[in-house]
Amino acid sequence: MPNWNEILNEVKSSGSVEDTVRRKYLTELNELTGRNIIIYYSGWLQRKDAGGIEISDEDKNGFMSVIHRLDRSKGLDLILHTPGGEIAATESLVDYLRAMFGTNIRAIVPQLAMSGGTMIACACKEIIMGKQSSIGPVDPHIRGIPTHGIIEEFQRAAEEIKEEPSKVHIWQPIIAKYHPTLIGECEKAIKWSNQMTEEWLNTGMFSDNKDAEKVIANIIRELGDHALDLSHSRHLSYQKCKDIGLKVTALEDEDALQEAVLSVHHSCMVTFSNTPAIKIIENHDGVAYIKLQQNLIITQR
Repeated sequence: MPNWNEILNEVKSSGSVEDTVRRKYLTELNELTGRNIIIYYSGWLQRKDAGGIEISDEDKNGFMSVIHRLDRSKGLDLILHTPGGEIAATESLVDYLRAMFGTNIRAIVPQLAMSGGTMIACACKEIIMGKQSSIGPVDPHIRGIPTHGIIEEFQRAAEEIKEEPSKVHIWQPIIAKYHPTLIGECEKAIKWSNQMTEEWLNTGMFSDNKDAEKVIANIIRELGDHALDLSHSRHLSYQKCKDIGLKVTALEDEDALQEAVLSVHHSCMVTFSNTPAIKIIENHDGVAYIKLQQNLIITQR
């Protein structure tokens, strides 16, 4: 019979009621698909100002924890809900996931996978989306400012000053807030983001497509051109993603899968609403890496 301390440790490792419910639905989804399930969820909709909600290098530790001991031959269904984050961290995460599962990865987007989350989805062999789901543009930001917008502002300033030199006094205080190498940094960030996404599409989603070059070029233009998207926060629906050429599957095509995925999604949303959790990386076996607003909890069944 376990003693008091052992029971206490068991209760602590079991987590909250929210954890128990979420893990139940993760297990049911795994039983339905026969594939490894990992959720990569951020609570940015509930806590917009919290630190640590975006994609960062810290997340690699979470993925290492939840991937350990999984049967990698079964592939991976990665359920994404993220606002995006650092380009370098996004690249590193995709490299790691592919090292573990190859290209046998499906992205499932129950609601939102923006920016870097869209890039991760594009690195998968297909994207599963519902009528309520959206991904977003992949144009990068530097210190919270859109790189395309910075370049456009510089170009507009140069053109207006060339046409009417007296406008230099209007533009001078605006341009003065940017440091001298900023334009070069913006151009490199845009090139880096587009090249990464293009490479992942080439080696994954469209590796067996004879028209890959043309299709991918259109996808990169649609996802990466600020002049087309107009806003980094633009929400691109399932139909829009299909129209631009991405390999997307409708979540509604399979009732059982839709119910199982949305049950996981809603249980994650309840967790963010009812607990201090701001990021969850968790697999179907109950191994979790949960970042709280103040600290971090790693649990294992």
